Amino acid sequence: MFKGRKIVIATKHQKEQVIAPLLLQEFGMIAITTPQLDTDLLGTFTGEIDRTLSPIEAARKKCYLAMEQTNCNMAIASEGSFGSHPSLFLVPADDEMLVLIDKENNIEIIAREVSTQTNFDAETITDSAQLVNFATKALFPSHALIIRNEENSNMEIVKGINNWDDLNATFYCFIQKYGKAHIETDMRASYNPTRMQVIEKATVQLIKKMQCTCPQCKAPGFSITNVKRGLPCGLCNMPTQTPKSNLYTCTQCHFIKEEIIANKQFEDPMYCNFCNP
Repeated sequence: MFKGRKIVIATKHQKEQVIAPLLLQEFGMIAITTPQLDTDLLGTFTGEIDRTLSPIEAARKKCYLAMEQTNCNMAIASEGSFGSHPSLFLVPADDEMLVLIDKENNIEIIAREVSTQTNFDAETITDSAQLVNFATKALFPSHALIIRNEENSNMEIVKGINNWDDLNATFYCFIQKYGKAHIETDMRASYNPTRMQVIEKATVQLIKKMQCTCPQCKAPGFSITNVKRGLPCGLCNMPTQTPKSNLYTCTQCHFIKEEIIANKQFEDPMYCNFCNP
């Protein structure tokens, strides 16, 4: 279904650098981009334009805009979110959503990669020692920085700073004008190699879904959509919260398959709410 086809990668920030080679390697797909596509209109990390759509909706919108501009019938787009990890609280995380839409076959496939591999950070600083410490921690200059007059303010903002001369000069100007500067990591993919690596991992997850077909209708994208919990405790045999099987669902014909997780039959009593409440 995907062999040798053309696909548009809906990006303004060079994500095709990590997505296109994998699609070419696995399917021989020819990836293109469209310079007319301004994905910033759907929202920016720095807040000049509010992000009103959910990550999946935003990625989906990017796909349709790119297909419309290129007259291509298949597109792929990603949308990243940064903040606390969904389960490891207070740990910063990069949550990347990747959406593939194939209009010819009426197929949508979604992949997600949540990673603690991120330099996402911000700090208000007042002297050069703090600046050097933050920049070093943020992997500067391979990873760009942003300086603004204060947190959440767009009154004055400089993005994409990626060398020490520009960083020091910009910082000095802000200190002279405001007595402080708010420094942030630039999370745009083209300025953040660590984020690019997470997008690459999300692409690998997407490709696995593209290669996995439904046993009933043969549509691609057959993947785990839920888990069934209740693995029995090895001591009292009562159900625990540990998953005992994965549920696969076809987005086309809605066929569901349950697959037992075979790595163990019983859970350690230390995770049992009855033996260890």
